[in-house]
Amino acid sequence: MRFSSRIQRLEGEGAEAWIVHERAVERQRRGEDICLLSIGDPDFETPAPIRQAAVHALAAGRTHYSPSGGEPALRAAIAEGASHTIGSPVAPGQVIIYPGAQAALFAVAQCLFDPGDEVIVPEPTYVTYEAMLGAAGATMRTVPLRPERGFHLDPEDIARAIGPRTRGVMLNFPHNPTGAVLTREEAEATAELCRRHDLALISDEVYSALTFTGEFVSPASLPGMADRTAVVSSLSKSHAMTGWRCGWSISSPALASHLEKLVRCMHFGVAQFVQDAGVAALLEAEREAAGLRTAYLGRARVVVDRLKDLSGVACRLPEAGMYVFADVRGTGLSGKRFASELLDATGVAVTPGEGFGPSGAGHVRITLGTSEERLGEACDRIAGFVESMVARAS
Repeated sequence: MRFSSRIQRLEGEGAEAWIVHERAVERQRRGEDICLLSIGDPDFETPAPIRQAAVHALAAGRTHYSPSGGEPALRAAIAEGASHTIGSPVAPGQVIIYPGAQAALFAVAQCLFDPGDEVIVPEPTYVTYEAMLGAAGATMRTVPLRPERGFHLDPEDIARAIGPRTRGVMLNFPHNPTGAVLTREEAEATAELCRRHDLALISDEVYSALTFTGEFVSPASLPGMADRTAVVSSLSKSHAMTGWRCGWSISSPALASHLEKLVRCMHFGVAQFVQDAGVAALLEAEREAAGLRTAYLGRARVVVDRLKDLSGVACRLPEAGMYVFADVRGTGLSGKRFASELLDATGVAVTPGEGFGPSGAGHVRITLGTSEERLGEACDRIAGFVESMVARAS
């Protein structure tokens, strides 16, 4: 069978990030005691008001086709919230609903970029970005988020990366995997570059509701950016709804019109009862969402407190999100080797930082998706692994 040349662009270097996780899942299936801290799937139950809304919708027969762009009630709820965040009116027609933020990112890239276009992306970067842009024929050009800057963006790096083929910038703040938050000054400087060079900006804001410190600034809220920014978000992390697959994009009316045509031929709408649950999440479950944010911060403190005095390992409290990005360069191991040997020795699965890009080298991502007690146990295993390694070396 003959395959499209497109399939060669669908993997990318980020595939390495999953190797340790896949080994850990297989061992867990065999009944081994594995602390699975290698995937962003929280242990929290979806809040009761959301589940109840879905049950009610199912009982009411909400199992038919939905409008391609999304149910009016959900689009209106998202638009209302975005109007407050962005600081200017957002119409429901500017919102398109997808089965998750990943599908939203894919659709936006398809509508914005042509083969040969370059898109500037700070790295470490989420592992699917390269393949997602590659599917559109675009090339991901990375700029570093340096550990010594706390993985904060330096807009001068973006300025130096802009070339004749640059068509856009894609940001992911609050950041996965590092937990860094875009400052207002960083956002303003990046927005100025986009305006000056006529660049589109994709802003992946999935973790915005999990901001612990400082303010969250959406680039779309800055002068001259509303029409050139596509905001992507979802309910997966903020409301413990990873498996529900409910995400969205917010963009200019012109781009939204193209996106609606694309989703009509791509997935033809998201399940009605899922969208009804999404409305409940946004209108009825904000207290529960705030509780999730508090819980993640508490879990991050457990990990940082347990590992901060460990020789060869450096941890900082994330500014947002559900991960601790631990620096293990002091152990003399790469992130890939540390993660692999840690799993073999202790049954703790973490994600090698190299899978997120060169700036993640020598780091591992620890997911805060399990209880404080279980995280404490995992940290004890990590400490034992590092201490035994130091003892062998001496």
